[in-house]
Amino acid sequence: MSGLISIVLPVYGQAAHISAIVGSYVAALEDIGVPYELVLAVNGEADQSLTVCESLGRTFPQVRVIHDPQAGWGRAVKAGLRAARGDLLCYTNAARTTAADLKQLLLEAMAHPGTVIKAIRRVRESWRRRVGSLLYNGECRVLLGLSTWDVNATPKVFSRAHAALLTLHRDDDLLDAEFLFTCAREGYPVLEVPIFVTRRQGGTSTTGYKSAFRMYLGAYELWRDSRRRGR
Repeated sequence: MSGLISIVLPVYGQAAHISAIVGSYVAALEDIGVPYELVLAVNGEADQSLTVCESLGRTFPQVRVIHDPQAGWGRAVKAGLRAARGDLLCYTNAARTTAADLKQLLLEAMAHPGTVIKAIRRVRESWRRRVGSLLYNGECRVLLGLSTWDVNATPKVFSRAHAALLTLHRDDDLLDAEFLFTCAREGYPVLEVPIFVTRRQGGTSTTGYKSAFRMYLGAYELWRDSRRRGR
């Protein structure tokens, strides 16, 4: 696959480490040898992330910055994808994605045109996260018919031809479940690539008991809405 690659990076409360992450991504993407852009989708007003990202945009011509004062993972991903100009599209959690993993997933997508590529994590940080993940992913399997055991893992890479993935609705963490449910509904083939994440590259996870409960409830809402639409 030729053409521009767009990588969307939601940025929230990451002023302390986003510069190092973007620098490592630029080095990895230069190795691939195809045109690319990094779209930094700064969301919320948690810290000086916008100022740092704007500085990165002046340093690297491949970096573009968009900003929404309202926070939200899904909101930031969707805004970044709307701004993206590439033929091959990717979004990822920069705090949990190494440059090597990003490069690997992009190369897999280039080798398998027409296939949606997503990561699947083989290592979790704690038993609490493992249990919470098991419950959430089990719910998504039962209610939404998703085959994966890692709904939220990123990077996720897809072609602009997968048009239904550009019209997602969720503004929150349920965007990833909606993404995969849409793939299943539209018959898009999905290939999972193992990655071995052991720790965050910076910052603190925003996932707690309250946010986990909202995700469990959100999966039910996706199922309920799909039943209403007869899908």
